[in-house]
Amino acid sequence: MAKQDTSQARSVKQRIFIVEDHPTFREGLVQILNAEKDLVVCGKAGTADLALKEITRLKPDLALVDITLPGKSGLELIKELRRDNRTVKVLVLSMHDEALYANRVLKAGGDGYIMKQEDPSEIVHAIRDVLAGHIYVSEEVLAATAKESATRPAKRKARAFDELTDSELEVLNLIGRGKSNQAIARQLGASLANVAAHSARIRKKLNLKSSRALFRYAVCWVETAAT
Repeated sequence: MAKQDTSQARSVKQRIFIVEDHPTFREGLVQILNAEKDLVVCGKAGTADLALKEITRLKPDLALVDITLPGKSGLELIKELRRDNRTVKVLVLSMHDEALYANRVLKAGGDGYIMKQEDPSEIVHAIRDVLAGHIYVSEEVLAATAKESATRPAKRKARAFDELTDSELEVLNLIGRGKSNQAIARQLGASLANVAAHSARIRKKLNLKSSRALFRYAVCWVETAAT
């Protein structure tokens, strides 16, 4: 009887909650994960606020979270989950370059970062890795993090963009990718006034004199971070 109970326990599927605002991509993930013998999608949401409510209700083993969501970002969602001491594992699945966001995700309390263009089999591997209690990031990010930790002086001045909030960093990233304020507002589900306010704060923190200077800085920063 004990052996039968053990076998049943091992057959229980790990429950995954998907936070992704693009319906087609979200449904593709549902099909991929539900096809695995040890995984099942227990819920899904297109916004951080809805995800927070549903994750609280459903108590999944892992949340698969996009960074760019309407309203609150995926980073804000992770911080809220950790603030409430929820034990759900969080793996970020994003189109944004890992070099730009992986460290912020880990600092916010996330358990890993993988890019959307990775092969579905690698995404499944990353999910299993995080469920097993490991941190999942690329070897390049691990090496860069280790190098920085080993060489950083105690009073090293933070890089300018480290002073930006997560929302401001997201706006800077989109500016650097050539997005207009209108396009940024649509993508983030924000007002034009809100995007303009973010841009003004970014310029002030980075000591940039004009919108044109901000655009040049953003483009150079994105290109540098991606190399």
